[in-house]
Amino acid sequence: MAFHEKCGIITDEINAVLHRVKPEEVETLVREILQAEKVFLIAVGRVFLSLQCFGKRLNHLGVNVQVVGSVTEKAITERDLLLVASGSGESVVPKAIAEKAKKLNARIGIITAAPASTIKGMADFAVRLPCPTKTNIPDVVVSVQSMSTLFDQTLHVFGDAVAMLIQERKALRNEDLWKNHANLE
Repeated sequence: MAFHEKCGIITDEINAVLHRVKPEEVETLVREILQAEKVFLIAVGRVFLSLQCFGKRLNHLGVNVQVVGSVTEKAITERDLLLVASGSGESVVPKAIAEKAKKLNARIGIITAAPASTIKGMADFAVRLPCPTKTNIPDVVVSVQSMSTLFDQTLHVFGDAVAMLIQERKALRNEDLWKNHANLE
């Protein structure tokens, strides 16, 4: 069936990207999240949706997550982390937010496909997901999917894997996470 074939293509592409992520970059991300007082999230489009899914899971793990632009967003300080997701590392809004966070002495991390970019140049650390983006980036997993779809898909799965690592580090059982789950549903 064509549907199952397409599903196989998508999961194979995501798997290929995830297996090229450098473990030391992931370790740095985990350490930075655990050391931060608050973790601020910024991206645009579908990438922002995937990043917010990661933020929701971090919240379940007891991490103080703030979504940039939210009506309840708190002030960022030098004890905090701005986590940017941008395939190209050149997205206008995240770039402007990163510049502002830098002036406020916050730590900056980026999850990106780009080996070099403006935001990566400002960042204290980076995790590379080698996916195609709107710019012609070399050394990526070739995708048959449209545009930069593979990046936002991989980011979602990547976030869940990182959340599992953090859950292990914090020695939390699955039952422990429910105390931070929404209960007005």
